[in-house]
Amino acid sequence: MPAVTLEKKSKKGSFIALIGVLVVFALVILLENTLDPNKNIIIFTTLKKGAVYALIAVSMNLLNGFTGLFSLGHAGFMLLGGYAYAIFTIPAAQRENVYYMFDGSAINFAFPEFFTNLFGGGGAGGAIGMVLGVLIAIILAGLVAAFVAWLIGLPVLKLKSDYLAIATLGFAEIIRAIFQWEPLGRITNGANALKSFPTFNNFNITNADGEIVLRLSTFVCFAIAALCIFLIVLLINSSYGRTLKSIREDEVAAEAMGINLAHHKRLSFIISSFFAGVGGALFAMYVNQVQAKTFNSAMTYELLLIVVLGGMGSVSGSTIAAFLYVACSEWWLRFLDSEATFKSVTNRWVFIVVLAVIAIALTVLLLWRRRKQGAKKFSELWTACVVGAIVLAYDVYYAVGGSMEVPFLRTGFRMVVFSVIIMVVVLFFRHGLMGDKELPYKLRQIAAFFKRLFGGGKKAAVASTGKEGGANG
Repeated sequence: MPAVTLEKKSKKGSFIALIGVLVVFALVILLENTLDPNKNIIIFTTLKKGAVYALIAVSMNLLNGFTGLFSLGHAGFMLLGGYAYAIFTIPAAQRENVYYMFDGSAINFAFPEFFTNLFGGGGAGGAIGMVLGVLIAIILAGLVAAFVAWLIGLPVLKLKSDYLAIATLGFAEIIRAIFQWEPLGRITNGANALKSFPTFNNFNITNADGEIVLRLSTFVCFAIAALCIFLIVLLINSSYGRTLKSIREDEVAAEAMGINLAHHKRLSFIISSFFAGVGGALFAMYVNQVQAKTFNSAMTYELLLIVVLGGMGSVSGSTIAAFLYVACSEWWLRFLDSEATFKSVTNRWVFIVVLAVIAIALTVLLLWRRRKQGAKKFSELWTACVVGAIVLAYDVYYAVGGSMEVPFLRTGFRMVVFSVIIMVVVLFFRHGLMGDKELPYKLRQIAAFFKRLFGGGKKAAVASTGKEGGANG
């Protein structure tokens, strides 16, 4: 394909992506200023947490998916970013209350206060000072995480595969223990939470009476996350990004081509950690506090799960998977934790039929997957029917029992269903939702499928055959 055509397609794709981002921003502002935030708090909680997790997952994908380094230390870098942001943004008047167990803080400087005093305490000057101070604190959070990544990257990046994962996971646990160490209490507040720093709600625009006239808290979260993801995309599409991909594919071949493996691995590790630190600062703004025990290994596994579900080496995959993960865990599946009863016998029998269909469909899918792997004999296929048979047997037992209580619904059942959904996705989407492709590629595949479905592909094939015949003639 000519270079001019590829360049036009690239520009067209970039333009469409820009329009899509602007539309999302407009929708976020519209929702935030039309829906009651108190009645619809779960929606805005999902949007904010999804945006923060999207940024952190993309930064993790830069390291794990695009460079091929299996790291599990992202929670540690998030902790560094969150604490750096909180320590340098807590107002001086609030520090004594926050550090009440340690008789005050050893650091009494806050960027928002400094710039607010510089530009004026009220009106537009105060707003500019607050915004500028918060943004600089967020950048500082990323720089602190990047600096620590540079320090530990010198010895750790000499390891490979599982050993690198274990070393980075150990680093995250050590950092978490250090920040809860009592002698550092005047800086980190020990095991207690840091709070009273600026959050996303501080970006809402108010009038002279203190009433909110324009809500921008969710928009600001989206804007910062989108800007950081955009910078990561620019890096991936640059010569450095192509170098990182070559290291992922074959380190020996990359080194033979003159690529400095140690330098580029360290570069990827530092950049990924910088954005993890920024993500940690945004996470602190989202939860309104910072506490070391929050950044545990379970958080790292959540992020790794998002990266794998979205697709290793796909930015849009990590972004979409982050929102889906947060929506399922925080919103869509919440009803599964509450006990309930059927309002009518008809509803009960509808549930029984649906459960039977799910059991049969699951059995068919597992059999299809086993056949696809080459199994033909009954001795190789029968295990694929076990899960469906168990579900169907329980369905029959429940139908005979006559109970009107909705089965399974108990506290914690939400996570069981969520785990089953993840298992199904991993089984039938081995490379994640996107694989190593991006959203425009998948959209073109879907468009081509529907084109073939409605006969467009046949016409194109006939036209192509006719042209080839004319050329040969």
